[in-house]
Amino acid sequence: MKLEHVAIWTDRLEILKEFYIKYFDAVPNDKYVNVEKNFESYFLSFESGARLELMKMPGIHAKNNDTVQAQHQGIVHLAFGVANMDLVDKKARELQADGFEILSGPRKTGDGYYEFETLDPDRNRLEVTALYME
Repeated sequence: MKLEHVAIWTDRLEILKEFYIKYFDAVPNDKYVNVEKNFESYFLSFESGARLELMKMPGIHAKNNDTVQAQHQGIVHLAFGVANMDLVDKKARELQADGFEILSGPRKTGDGYYEFETLDPDRNRLEVTALYME
């Protein structure tokens, strides 16, 4: 069995779509629109086969989790894997140069990863990781 997709509600559908295309090589489908429900969405596909669904519809309440100062139960972050530690560093520099805050790292973790944490334009927490061998 595989994880098919994860979905994110947003008020900024096009901004999030462009973020994941630019920084994570996502490939979007054509926008789906349900006029009756005033619902719009994109499925973004990644090289691994995983997909991210971005959804927009009036009346969806804003999240109240503080993704920087406090952690809460539920889905905490999305992690994107790259081939090596140099690519983790490169992606951190690219995002930071474009104004995205690096919350932690890049750093080696105790469980064999080299990673950094950042936020997407909607403040969803993201990790970029690579396995490392010592």
